[in-house]
Amino acid sequence: MSDTTTGRPNVVVVLADDMGWGDLGCYGSAVPTPNIDRLAAEGVRATNCHSASAVCTPSRYALMTGRYAWRGPLKNFVLMGHGPALIEPDRTTLASMLHDRGYTTGAFGKWHLGLGWRHTDGTVRDAFAPGAPLHDDGDTDFGRDIDYTAPVTGGPTELGFDRFFGIAGSLDMPPYAFLDQDRTVGVPDREKQRYLTEQRRGLQVEGFDESECDVRFTREAVAFIEQASGPFLCYLAPSAPHRPNVPPEFVRGRSGLGARADGVCLVDWAVGELRAAIEAKGQLDDTLFIVTSDNGAVTYFTDDGDIRLHRPNGDWRGQKGDLWDGGHREPFVARWPGQVPAGSSTDAPICLTDILPSAAAATGDAVPVDDGRDILPILTGTEAGDPDRPIVHHSLGGRFALRAGRWKAIFSAGSGGGFSEPSIDNLFATGSGKPHTAPPWDAQHPAGQLYDMESDPGETTNRWDDEPELVARLYDVLRGICVDASSGLAFDVPLPAPAG
Repeated sequence: MSDTTTGRPNVVVVLADDMGWGDLGCYGSAVPTPNIDRLAAEGVRATNCHSASAVCTPSRYALMTGRYAWRGPLKNFVLMGHGPALIEPDRTTLASMLHDRGYTTGAFGKWHLGLGWRHTDGTVRDAFAPGAPLHDDGDTDFGRDIDYTAPVTGGPTELGFDRFFGIAGSLDMPPYAFLDQDRTVGVPDREKQRYLTEQRRGLQVEGFDESECDVRFTREAVAFIEQASGPFLCYLAPSAPHRPNVPPEFVRGRSGLGARADGVCLVDWAVGELRAAIEAKGQLDDTLFIVTSDNGAVTYFTDDGDIRLHRPNGDWRGQKGDLWDGGHREPFVARWPGQVPAGSSTDAPICLTDILPSAAAATGDAVPVDDGRDILPILTGTEAGDPDRPIVHHSLGGRFALRAGRWKAIFSAGSGGGFSEPSIDNLFATGSGKPHTAPPWDAQHPAGQLYDMESDPGETTNRWDDEPELVARLYDVLRGICVDASSGLAFDVPLPAPAG
């Protein structure tokens, strides 16, 4: 039964890490994902859903706040594990909104939105201080100047979550330690003993085992669900299938497509565990259950699997970090019996900024957010959605694109400073791992791109030179969205002139 006083649903959001549009069985993948496929069969599958960024931190900020992250201090790239707290203390979040409505709220897994770590000199970095450095050059200090015995500030428990158990950043970032509420579990006091693929140097706690992280997050989430006495929000953010791919033994080899695809199977297992816990309480049909991902999959690592056998981003061009659709078009499955029609699908343009206002509509009154929209009428099938809705895309390198109706304008060359060529070599040209605010562009590529996503969904034919007036109109729409009434212009990218 749902909350007998109000009839409001529980809200479950599972946000996978780097899981692409083509990773799930219900999107045509050969990877076995029976639990998520079952949710899709019992609910709705969105085919035109986009993350608010093509990389982790800004995408998660947008989901939590309903607001594009570039409106705040983070204009490109991501935070590292010791990055400062990025969400303002008074900002409404998905958790604080539901907490204020009497929900018990829990977050489990990857946070990656910064924390107020106390340094040994007593200082705490402030992301909002003028000129504050946000990028740590890969945490080159190894966290040795952090007082890990002190509680962190600005984290989940100060932003509306009653319960938090997880990690600070990604599994390739120090500190290599769990966090329970506002403290590390143990003290990261030793150099990491064994480095896996892509992991940055740093400190760990004794016995830290990456392969058990998502299992632990899931078990903590299940315990939270079992103990919740009223309506609850459960936000589970697995580290899978982000690198390093170290699936536990019970899912290793399940996909037959390599360790990364096994990581997708691990996400599916976690969804099944949450479903079973909710079903055991008799509340499954009184739960809005959402499964999605923060950005597209990385595809340039050959050890992640053969993309001839499995295309994690489907047929969309590009990969994580890119302005092409492979960077930000996401799987999105939602189940809520009696509200969401079983076996339905929608091609309406939606964005992960929409989760907060939609959860608000499902549980009470609407709440104002800067960029998200209530898409509950789309998910329930009572409205078709606005096919011309403009959505802003943002890349690893901090470049912009705008989707509006059938058109997509990319105000950058190449991938926009993403992981696909050209741009990735230029982005890291300094060798420091710290991105430029405006990476240099390959002279062989035009200054911008325009694609007709109806006739050319693979983004193969650039119409930039053919439609200069349309490009200018789309740019005006982008600038109109990016003007923030409280802080002025959130970006200032000059319109590139058409080539020739």
